[in-house]
Amino acid sequence: MKQFTFLLAVLFFISCKQNPVNTKLSGPIFGTSYSIIYNSEINYQPQFDSLFYVINKSMSTYQTGSYISKLNRNEDSLVDTHFIKVFEASKEVYNQTEGVFDPTIGAVVNAWDFGPEGKIVNLDSLKIDSLMLSVGLNKVKRINNKIIKSKGTFIDFNAIAKGYGVDVIGEFLESKNIKNYLVEIGGEIRARGVNVEKKSPWKIGIEMPHFDGEQSILEAIEVHDEAMATSGTYRKFKVDNDGNRYAHIIDTQTGYPSKTNLLSISVIAENCMVADAYATAFKAMGIEKVKTFLKTHPELKVFLIFENDKKELETLSLNDFPKN
Repeated sequence: MKQFTFLLAVLFFISCKQNPVNTKLSGPIFGTSYSIIYNSEINYQPQFDSLFYVINKSMSTYQTGSYISKLNRNEDSLVDTHFIKVFEASKEVYNQTEGVFDPTIGAVVNAWDFGPEGKIVNLDSLKIDSLMLSVGLNKVKRINNKIIKSKGTFIDFNAIAKGYGVDVIGEFLESKNIKNYLVEIGGEIRARGVNVEKKSPWKIGIEMPHFDGEQSILEAIEVHDEAMATSGTYRKFKVDNDGNRYAHIIDTQTGYPSKTNLLSISVIAENCMVADAYATAFKAMGIEKVKTFLKTHPELKVFLIFENDKKELETLSLNDFPKN
């Protein structure tokens, strides 16, 4: 009897040990790609596909039948729980940044379409002024699962939805009692636990800004039970007649492009949805305003890559952003 009890104890101990093998899945999603690594032998691809499907059906402006597309066409005002979660998070960041982060600026962004040569066009100021009348997330209301907005207001969650998608996948894995995973969608990541195959913390790279499309890593950092989002201005920009670069950033107060020397902003937060939204907001704020903002938001860790007056690259770590 003692031998049997001892054997059961040994089997129990072995079963509780971490599986040294990770499952790795990847593919296209949300106009970009995803990579999911998690410590389990179970293939959750069908479940991931289902989750991606419902997120797209909720918030994809590229799908004509999505809740957000119907809302923007003023055909239907009813939305689902995914939309509501992102809407409420957007409201919070909108308020915290005093409107710098604003998902209703989408129609103005679309009006400032980047041409093939990346040149700034002389857009009619009357058109911009007209579009700006419907901008402002504070003008959009929610009553239960119904969204109330003006007919001209266009909502676009592109700057926060990828991060939300990362969180949804991470939360699903946690619901399956998976404690070690790394989820990445289009460069936005959420990590929990460790990489059991390498017996080390998860490591992620921060890309060096290149205007010519080249790719290389500037920093490789460890992340511990955190999420990180990066927003760059160097892939898509306009050039004026004086050679000044204007990133694809529209001032939510004026409706016009903003000149910036910030090239890349990485934000670490508890979840990826929040990190994604703030990375976008900080891109529009500029360095000094970001530094001031972070004094009252110590929970956000930030890494900035920017050009100085001599057009040389500099970096700045704020709120104990991890170092290489």
